[in-house]
Amino acid sequence: MRKSWLLTVIAIVATTTYAKEPKPYQTGTLLRMDAVHCGQAEKDARSVTGELLGTDSGSKKSEEVLCQEYVLQGDNVVYRLRPHDEKHPVLLPIGSSAQFRLDKDKLLLRVAGADDKEREYIVVSMAPRTDNVTAGGEAPSSNHQ
Repeated sequence: MRKSWLLTVIAIVATTTYAKEPKPYQTGTLLRMDAVHCGQAEKDARSVTGELLGTDSGSKKSEEVLCQEYVLQGDNVVYRLRPHDEKHPVLLPIGSSAQFRLDKDKLLLRVAGADDKEREYIVVSMAPRTDNVTAGGEAPSSNHQ
């Protein structure tokens, strides 16, 4: 009895010691949302009766599929994101502040003004910020006289 209790305590201590804490959230601003081309949807004009009777023409109707792509500006990096769930994307409020963290190959995003749920996004591209913001958050000043 005593050995099993001791093994249980050791197992709990070991798992809590090596458990990884989630990365802290970074803050950013959702700058804009674009509708970008992300594929083709094709509908076949064939039917079962048309194939049996030989009256189907075999034509396909195709239309362009557009996906939401957001621009998220962090402290040092500008991200272009697409929702992981493309069938049921949530429309995010542009211009609002967001909290995000990178976890392996996805970006987890929470928007304070919305329902405050954490959603998965795919990072399409990343670029360093090109505006004149220094590490202190101030624009560099020129002392020319």
